[in-house]
Amino acid sequence: MDKLRGELIDIVEWLDDSRDTIVWRFPRYQNEIKMGAKLVVRESQTAVFVNEGKIADVFPPGTYTLETRNLPILSTLKGWKYGFNSPFKAEVYFVNTRQFTDMKWGTQNPVILRDAEFGVVRVRAFGAFAARVVDPAQLLRELVGTDPQFRTEEVQEYLRQLIVGRLGGALATAGVPLLDLAAHQDAIGRRLAAVLTEELAEVGIAIPKFVIENVSVPPEVEQALDKRTSMGAVGDLDRYTRFQAANAMEAAANNPGGEAGAGIGLGLGMAMGQQMARSMGGGGATQPAPAPAQPAAAQPSTGQPGAAEPPPLPGQAQWYVGVGGQRQGPYDLGALAEQAGAGALGPDTLVWRAGMAQWQPAGQVPELASVLASVPPPLPPQ
Repeated sequence: MDKLRGELIDIVEWLDDSRDTIVWRFPRYQNEIKMGAKLVVRESQTAVFVNEGKIADVFPPGTYTLETRNLPILSTLKGWKYGFNSPFKAEVYFVNTRQFTDMKWGTQNPVILRDAEFGVVRVRAFGAFAARVVDPAQLLRELVGTDPQFRTEEVQEYLRQLIVGRLGGALATAGVPLLDLAAHQDAIGRRLAAVLTEELAEVGIAIPKFVIENVSVPPEVEQALDKRTSMGAVGDLDRYTRFQAANAMEAAANNPGGEAGAGIGLGLGMAMGQQMARSMGGGGATQPAPAPAQPAAAQPSTGQPGAAEPPPLPGQAQWYVGVGGQRQGPYDLGALAEQAGAGALGPDTLVWRAGMAQWQPAGQVPELASVLASVPPPLPPQ
């Protein structure tokens, strides 16, 4: 029946019921397409007409009439010396020109890169890509040959090896740090698509889309990155240390019976006390108290201290009193009591001694409370 059907004029067409066929050859008995056969090429298809062993023409979508040297019945009869087979072979190869988007790629072995921050790093990557036939005649010459049904699986491994071979160079020349690769995957993918399309031009295939889904590093590098991320999340390590110390003190206080807990709590408490003292002192340094003025003998006329006055006896605090904008003294507590009894020293009188930062009213100095107690109260109104 195939032999009898082969004597008729054909309608050459292809309805693709698969999703992975790139090239399909129209089946004809002895490949003897007859003169006047109608060729129907649909959208997303291209037909390559091979006549007598050579590519005769490439047909875009449309309907065409084929001219061959095979006439129905007559060519077979004339081919009696070839066993009633026509020597004029004519074939039609349909090429699928749509995008094949279900193609995956990945690195079986890691790609070694040199990173400015991490040094030499091994990375793995995987993703997907789309392939399309842009030169059917070249594809037929270089890859398909006389294969009656050329599928994506026959070329996918070749494309995957080509991608992996170009991936390392693309990542290395991109000049992108390892931590920023995720933000530049799209740009790197476009660059790889252009490079692969240029290299595959000799076989008639283009890579219109290249997607990098993920770039990963070895587990030990991931752990180091996680630690670095944790340190960044903590922020100020000094504050974090104090916070941890406070938590440890609270835990130790909740377990008073434990000697180890008590020791830890004591040590952390001392450390916290020192840290707080440095913080309250402003920038970790305690401001020194102003040096006391060297006492001197008071001048009889002005009350100003003189250089000839002997220093006070040890163990007695020496006080100075501000009266009328003039400094008087030094006085001990007994002399201050006499001044208070005479009405010359009151709660609003400014006083100062060594160790005080500034002059203060006597009523605000706790040490002079007993001295001011001897001040008589004001007389009642008449």
